[in-house]
Amino acid sequence: MLRIAVPNKGSLSGPAMAMLHEAGYRQRKESKELVTIDPENEVEFFYLRPKDIAIYVASGKLDIGITGRDLLLDSGANAAEILPLNFGRSTFRYATRPGTAKGPEDFNGLTIATSYEGIVAKHLAEQGIEAAVVHLDGAVETAIKLGVAEIIADVVETGTSLRNAGLEVIGEPILHSEAVVIRRDGADADHPQVQQFLRRLQGVLVARSYVMMDYDIRAEFLERAVALTPGLESPTVSPLHNEGWVAVRAMVPAREAQRIMDDLYELGARAILTTSIHACRL
Repeated sequence: MLRIAVPNKGSLSGPAMAMLHEAGYRQRKESKELVTIDPENEVEFFYLRPKDIAIYVASGKLDIGITGRDLLLDSGANAAEILPLNFGRSTFRYATRPGTAKGPEDFNGLTIATSYEGIVAKHLAEQGIEAAVVHLDGAVETAIKLGVAEIIADVVETGTSLRNAGLEVIGEPILHSEAVVIRRDGADADHPQVQQFLRRLQGVLVARSYVMMDYDIRAEFLERAVALTPGLESPTVSPLHNEGWVAVRAMVPAREAQRIMDDLYELGARAILTTSIHACRL
């Protein structure tokens, strides 16, 4: 069986299991379950702490893992990202009290508190900066108030928590993170079960990003309509019973669907419909 690690809690857990369910895999029913076997798909899922997943995958004990890019890089584990999953997005940045520093160039001799020591140490080394790094678990915003550090490095989403703590974001982002599928470095990239797993997840990503659009248009306007809805290869075009009319079907980006519908209507298209795509293979 293919052995796959899934986050057991935190912001990545729910979306990861939802995506796996959409991809046709059985998922656990209770949060206390540590292992779920999906015999029909020959997969065994292990629910682990997100920070530990890269280490398990790198050891070769598990074939694949879903974790955050930030957690993968911070672990230093011998594993690599093979597919971004488009959820769990975050930005990793420095923050401090106003007036303390403008960016990493001012960090020499200071102390930085973070839960991601590996990422910060590597970033400082790349910048040629000599600063102390203190590892803290949990919220690091209080580190400055308590005098543990002058700078913190943490995941920033809206910045509200930092502002409430009297801090401001400084410098450029250290890292842009999201949920990713990881595999041990050197593992067989063409493993049939691994490739099938990746195709299923890619199918979910495409299905979430596109809708199917159907509409009727007069034949003389077909080329202009097709320019608006080119599809992936080309749209499906079928003649209608009423002479001079054709029916068109094409996949279109979901985020552009309303604008495309407006443009088609102005062109003379009618009976314009969009339907969700639940699964696909490209």
